[in-house]
Amino acid sequence: MAYEIPVTQARAELAELINRVVYGGERVVVTRHGKPLVGLVSAADLERLEALAAAAGATGGPGEEPVATSVSRVDSSPFAPGERQRFGIAAEHRGPEIR
Repeated sequence: MAYEIPVTQARAELAELINRVVYGGERVVVTRHGKPLVGLVSAADLERLEALAAAAGATGGPGEEPVATSVSRVDSSPFAPGERQRFGIAAEHRGPEIR
């Protein structure tokens, strides 16, 4: 759980907050009117967060969600009767033929 502190108090105690984050391993959430503004985390935590975001394919834009960039498996089960017509599917990939 992160330690929460109002922005006005955080200004006065910035050096102490930095020490708590770096040496105490704490995470600090700076608030304004009770709402979170920013989080203070160690450089090591930031590197881990950035690595996780990169691994997830996140773009880093505000409000954007990660997008899948590849397909790991395609289910080759046949369509149920009528599904091709219902969804307007004109073609189907069957993969390489084995001879």
